[in-house]
Amino acid sequence: MASNTNKEVLTDLSPLIKLYKDGTVERLLNSPHVPPSPVDPTAGVFSKDINISPVVQARLYLPKLADPHQKLPVLVYYHGGGFCVESAFSFLNHRYINILAAEAKALIISVEYRLAPEHPLPVAYEDSWSALQWVASHVIANTSIEKDPWLTEHGDFGKIYIGGDSAGGNIAHNILVRSGTEPLPGDVKILGGFLSHPHFWGSKPIGLEGKEDIEESLLCRIWLFVYPSVHDGIDNPMVNPFADNAPSLSGLGCSRLLVCLAEKDLLTERGIHYVDSVKKSGWNGEVQMVVVEGEDHCFHFFDPHTEKAKNLIKLLASFVSQ
Repeated sequence: MASNTNKEVLTDLSPLIKLYKDGTVERLLNSPHVPPSPVDPTAGVFSKDINISPVVQARLYLPKLADPHQKLPVLVYYHGGGFCVESAFSFLNHRYINILAAEAKALIISVEYRLAPEHPLPVAYEDSWSALQWVASHVIANTSIEKDPWLTEHGDFGKIYIGGDSAGGNIAHNILVRSGTEPLPGDVKILGGFLSHPHFWGSKPIGLEGKEDIEESLLCRIWLFVYPSVHDGIDNPMVNPFADNAPSLSGLGCSRLLVCLAEKDLLTERGIHYVDSVKKSGWNGEVQMVVVEGEDHCFHFFDPHTEKAKNLIKLLASFVSQ
């Protein structure tokens, strides 16, 4: 922004975000907000914005129904952006979720959790859990929440999924950990979760990672920026599920898990290690992993129209629609 040219920078996390000494936040990687669609002309998906609470919003997506009484799988989706940029209401997210909702024939709740640095972690985790609680509360007859008719009329609460890309994949993991020990309203169960290019990090190199790449990496700096009060830094279990004090992956609160990775992504080594660790943990569920050759971080989100992106979105859709 031209108006920030002469301001003194406090924290520079380019190409993601800058924080200036006067408190101004400049989000560099941030697509413009777009309105919901009465119906998307290409995907055939309806969308609308709702208030889950005074501080948490969401955009709901409902694909065209073959039957007015049709019940659909429900996906609670958490967007990416390093916990500090992007939005459920942005152009990139709106385009992506429209495509996914149409392909999966699923009712999707895209959560607008609050962002750092104005709202440092763990706020995003709490907002994301609150959104899932709100969705689950629709099964309770007498509840204080304002129910949404799309969910009450068309949601199949036996087929609840959660998922996310990048930071959203990290959030999805932490939600699955929490749901393994803390029941949801109405005793609703999460059937499956997908973690797409999940944002995990830690102080010990994994696979082909080099020690010199760890602490000075943008990933490390982002985590300490969005969670300044964090205990154990990048070895906090929220970002490092392999830390010594991390809860066992055997307690993940779902029965199906899909982890999507990209060959050129810096996060892929940890994604592979995550899947291996889940398999070794004794978790009683079905886990699937895909590594897309020749692609980088969240490639399908930034350009969903390439052949490899279409194939990955079809895989995600198939996972949710089963």
